[in-house]
Amino acid sequence: MNSLLKWALILFVLISVILNIVLISVYSGRAPKCSSQHLHPLQGKHDERSQVFADLSRDEYLQVQQYMLKQKDLDISTLQTTKPSQNFLFLIDLSLPKKADVLGYLDGKSSKPVREATAVVFHGTKGHIKEYVVGPLPNPVYHRDVTMEKYKKELPINARILPLIEYVLLFSFVEKEVFSKLVKLKKESFDIGQDNNLKAFYQMPPGVKSGDRKTWISFFRDLSGMYIHPVGFEVLVNHESVNTYDWRVERLLYNGQYFDTVEELKQKYDSGSVKKIVFKESRNYGSLKPQRKPLQLSPQQFYAEGKRFSVKNNHILYLDWSFAFGLSSLTGMRVFDVRFKGERIAYELSVQEAMSVYGSVTAGMILTKFLDSSMGIGRFAHELTRGVDCPYDATYIDTYRYIDMEAPTRYRNSICVFEHNMGQPLRRHFADFFHNSYGGMVNSALVFRTITAIGNYDYIWDFIFYQSGSVEAKVHASGYISSSYLVNGSLQFGHQVAENVLGNIHTHFINFKVDLDVLGVKNVFQTKDMEFVNMSLPWMPEHYAMIPQLVEKQLQTEKEAALCYDKKTPRYLHIASNQTNRWGHQRSYRLQVVSFAGEHLPESQPEERAMSWARYKVAITKHKDTEQTSSSLYSQNDIWSPAVDFSSFIEDNESIEDEDLVAWVTTGFLHIPHAEDIPNTVTVGNGGGVILRPHNYFDEDPSIQSADSVYISPGSEYSCENNRMACLAQDICSPVFEPFTYNSFEGVMKFDE
Repeated sequence: MNSLLKWALILFVLISVILNIVLISVYSGRAPKCSSQHLHPLQGKHDERSQVFADLSRDEYLQVQQYMLKQKDLDISTLQTTKPSQNFLFLIDLSLPKKADVLGYLDGKSSKPVREATAVVFHGTKGHIKEYVVGPLPNPVYHRDVTMEKYKKELPINARILPLIEYVLLFSFVEKEVFSKLVKLKKESFDIGQDNNLKAFYQMPPGVKSGDRKTWISFFRDLSGMYIHPVGFEVLVNHESVNTYDWRVERLLYNGQYFDTVEELKQKYDSGSVKKIVFKESRNYGSLKPQRKPLQLSPQQFYAEGKRFSVKNNHILYLDWSFAFGLSSLTGMRVFDVRFKGERIAYELSVQEAMSVYGSVTAGMILTKFLDSSMGIGRFAHELTRGVDCPYDATYIDTYRYIDMEAPTRYRNSICVFEHNMGQPLRRHFADFFHNSYGGMVNSALVFRTITAIGNYDYIWDFIFYQSGSVEAKVHASGYISSSYLVNGSLQFGHQVAENVLGNIHTHFINFKVDLDVLGVKNVFQTKDMEFVNMSLPWMPEHYAMIPQLVEKQLQTEKEAALCYDKKTPRYLHIASNQTNRWGHQRSYRLQVVSFAGEHLPESQPEERAMSWARYKVAITKHKDTEQTSSSLYSQNDIWSPAVDFSSFIEDNESIEDEDLVAWVTTGFLHIPHAEDIPNTVTVGNGGGVILRPHNYFDEDPSIQSADSVYISPGSEYSCENNRMACLAQDICSPVFEPFTYNSFEGVMKFDE
């Protein structure tokens, strides 16, 4: 019995050993999970003072809203059903403190500036718009009207952008006054009956002169990508009055033919004296649903040793970089107090405006000029889709906004932050001739991103922070093109992209504010280029050759530094300090503009003043707190008498020597739509931006100190000492991903409620 037990125990041990060997062999090939924690200490500390730039919190929005509602003399409503003839609290946003006060606080020389908000009220009862500063936050106790202080003029009520309720009222008006009287035409031309309807698109600006609110409304099929399904029907509505009973239809356009009244169109249609549109079923070529099932997952990015950046409140640390961030409802993405190795490089880097000018032969597009900050660029920053809009494992940040709504709304995951391999080395050299070796460094950079879907167009906004001390502000365009119904003469203004559909020619102009503080706020603006000079050769004086020579110049005034697109611009543009580097050169940052923009609009046109910033590739002005933005909320609907005319920033022609300087940079491109824009415009080749590059700011390239550097010499090919890539196969781990979520439909505009 003892012998049997003994053999049984031996057998049990053998089986256990064999099982363990099998399990070890099965699981040893599986990589351990990557750490989600920082494996290496951050190179800086978060600064709570960054919150001086923080967007308003949900509680702060509510505090301002409740305070404004308590001011009985203002008689304000916050309901989205508020009529144009009443007073509506349209916008609440952060009111940025004065720069000098902020710098004093950030540099430990003064107390924290008072936190305040801006509130915009459409006073329909009085026929004007007012901007109020409300404070202090939290728990506001005062408000003051700053309209005249900011704009030096009163803002007429017709300068307001359309709130959601006015869209609803307009579409209801057209249904009652137009479509209800054209039942036969609607059915025969558009296959519209009781159970379906057309979708409307609103032309901007609304008219041809200041005070106008006469809008051409174009109609499209109720299909996904409606913007590329025009039906050939447009209506001009006069809605200048804040009272809807005064609104009227002034003209109609049907299949390229104009009519003065609905009755005239109906009579001529019924009598057969117009060229009719005959409905024809067509495929939904605007759908973005995949036309085949994906066969394989695209490459994914993950962090093998944890993220090398950190986000706390509105402050970001990344290797040698630190900065504060925000998302304005009107102008969109912005960063402040940008520092590299502890030194402030820029006080502010921000989006200012996105503008498009269209060409057409049809009424709804012929005068279209979009100024997106009037609609709100940041307003339309919805949730970013993991693995598509940003890498799956990016860090996602929620934002809150209060614009044309009854309460502050949370927009989940509307900003993303990620470190990204840019796909090419930051620097490299293979020594083939002498001292055989390889030295290089991966171009891994931090990307701060949001995407705004403003009507038909989507803009991808990136601020990119490189380990060489450079920062790039970049934009790419995607989304749907705007289109019009193909009629005689249309092909002078674009290309046909579908049956009876013209993709209309248009421009894209983007304006950035770059407030560089190079070693302080006393800077100068310099240009550098080259010219060929005819030189005699020192060892052969009788022989001459054309040799490139450096040409340097320091510009002295704002007008001199307003570099127009229609003139030749020096290729090197610098904001410089009077301090020098080790080699005696002024320490500076270069503005390198990447742009394919041409003429924005002839200056003879009355609308041009509202977009006068687009005259200039770069314009340098002396910093003023009163010149905070290059455009305004009111530029779109009073484009002929703009509240902000950027050219006035330059007219006083102040000195820019040893001053606090701001660079206003314009980039852009021309878009001639083509067949490949159906269904969607791709980002490839459709973009621009500006790169801020150190130029003699350092004594050498700062990236040489990066731990990402790789060096290989003969005999060290497989050593990990100066080459982490050699150990990658040993260090590999498998990523840990968050579950996929998507909540973006919570915050969309609902026209049918």
